Amino acid sequence: MIHARTPRSLLLAGLLALALPVSALAQADRWEIDPEHFAVGFLVDHAGYAKVLGMFLEAEGEFTFDPQTRELREGYFVVQTDSVFTNHEERDDHLRSDDFLNVAEYPEMRFTATQYEPTGDDTGRLTGDLELLGETHPVTLDVTINKVGRYPFPLGGVFGRPYVLGASMRGSFDRSDFGMTYGLTRDIVGDEIELIIEFEAQRQ
Repeated sequence: MIHARTPRSLLLAGLLALALPVSALAQADRWEIDPEHFAVGFLVDHAGYAKVLGMFLEAEGEFTFDPQTRELREGYFVVQTDSVFTNHEERDDHLRSDDFLNVAEYPEMRFTATQYEPTGDDTGRLTGDLELLGETHPVTLDVTINKVGRYPFPLGGVFGRPYVLGASMRGSFDRSDFGMTYGLTRDIVGDEIELIIEFEAQRQ
């Protein structure tokens, strides 16, 4: 029996909750990528001899994701293009020029997630829009969720041990799609850019 003093609004809320499916009640968590554990790297062919390995030293991002239902609501990461690093100062300066990243005009590269499709218990395919050099094109990343759980020790400035999700992502795109064509006609620099992304994200 319902107590006579039970507020009508509370009763209606309870009945509504019972009527809704569990998936509708689930709340995805917001995760913020730890910049100290965020690596955005790339590989590109150099005249057919070997691949240059580089990375961007400054990046940030966040996403809303439920690890149990594997539902992604939203997500993005932003890379500061002038932070490119290949362990060769002259080459890095060239990469910052308008032959490649044109960092003076386009200081950021941004990936905005549009869909996540699970392919296994801990794997999936993440599709999103990559914005680079004023162009936007879809890119798909293969995702492996490595671990989700309480961190083994406190992180700087965080009270207690945070809840952390760690993942690896791999993908590729053709730089010519974004108008970056330097070195293509002479086969000096490859067209395909292989992406290597590793991160740890803290639940907020």
